[in-house]
Amino acid sequence: MESALHKHPCYSEEAHHYFARMHAPVAPRCNIQCHYCNPKFDCVNESRPGVVSQLLSPDEACLKVSQMVSGLPNLTVVGIAGPGDPLANPEATFRTFALLAEAYPDLHLCLSTNGLMLPDYAEEIQRLGIRHVTVTMNALNPEIGSRIYAHVRYKGIVYKGAEAAALLIRRQLEGIRLLTARGILVKVNSVHIPEVNGAHLREVAVAVRKLGAFSHNIMPLILSPGSHYYKEHFRSPTLEETDEVQEASSRIMPVMRHCRQCRADAVGLIGADMSQMPEMVPPQGSFTLEDRAAIQDEIVSGMREAAAVSEVDWSGAVRAAVATRGSNVINQHFGHAREFIIYDVKQENVRLVGIRKVQAYCNGTRECGSPLSEALDMLKDCRLLLCSGIGEAPARKLQQAGITPLIRKGSINEQLLESARYLKYFQ
Repeated sequence: MESALHKHPCYSEEAHHYFARMHAPVAPRCNIQCHYCNPKFDCVNESRPGVVSQLLSPDEACLKVSQMVSGLPNLTVVGIAGPGDPLANPEATFRTFALLAEAYPDLHLCLSTNGLMLPDYAEEIQRLGIRHVTVTMNALNPEIGSRIYAHVRYKGIVYKGAEAAALLIRRQLEGIRLLTARGILVKVNSVHIPEVNGAHLREVAVAVRKLGAFSHNIMPLILSPGSHYYKEHFRSPTLEETDEVQEASSRIMPVMRHCRQCRADAVGLIGADMSQMPEMVPPQGSFTLEDRAAIQDEIVSGMREAAAVSEVDWSGAVRAAVATRGSNVINQHFGHAREFIIYDVKQENVRLVGIRKVQAYCNGTRECGSPLSEALDMLKDCRLLLCSGIGEAPARKLQQAGITPLIRKGSINEQLLESARYLKYFQ
């Protein structure tokens, strides 16, 4: 299992600092309607599933991958995640994977799906060498599911209510079972919807863990403009609610805490999407296959072994926020940050807590600003903020809120430990 993980940024917390992924947007149709979904095209300020700037054909996708592969040597994963559901577009999805498997056998192939059609395609997924599959599963109870899904379209029939949810849940569980029996790594995504499924997600974790799923990614609800939840004034969960739900699941199975809820055309490091900035990618042909292999081997050899953080008593830890553009270094100005990575620090130990976004999603207006008050509220449980630069006014506001801002550069873990020692948090 380790060989399938150490270069996959979505499946490995450590790998996400160093390895890049690419989503090929070849699957426009979807076979279910979720109350939180309203696909919307080409807003560079948005980072959420279903958003793309341009749909591609399988041949166009393969061409774009070839351009990225030779210009981005740390690109190790190519996935299909929409903007609809890949298995509702089986011809385009599997042709794309077949082309990629033939042209780039060193790449990890990855699929994200709602799971409705998963039992029908488990064998094809295995045949094409797709080693990672993410299934979005939001409920085990059909009554709860009926509050999440408007309808499900299966074999030409449209199902609604609890009947639709029961059908989807049954197919999801069967699909996960078939995949894990074939040795395919399965990650389960769940959207945390307050007052709907928050307390229920622990049951989802128990069920999918029994079926052999590897990891659980619990994502806070994004209120997409125009969606049913948006119109009905649902709310996103608070930081405390999300932490509580993630912690409950983490006692059952590993929890992914570095998810950015990426666009369906995302390219690059998680948290440093290049899909809207192609000029950041070196020209095609900059790196040969041999160059890529050597660079990736060097990255792997330099990745530190994961600390045994599960054995650490984290009571009394110092919580810190970091502004970064990726690569596991502090390299972003506070005023430019649209997200902060949150860590706990205690003695010589550091653990990732999660990702917090500041005005991360388009609010439907021309201006998508990020008020300081929002950042202050988001970081209210932190005692430290590390960034590459910060203005006097926001620094003063942070200090008044009990958060110490420090200008630092270099390795995140090293600077967190050094800053904690510098401020004498631990004697």
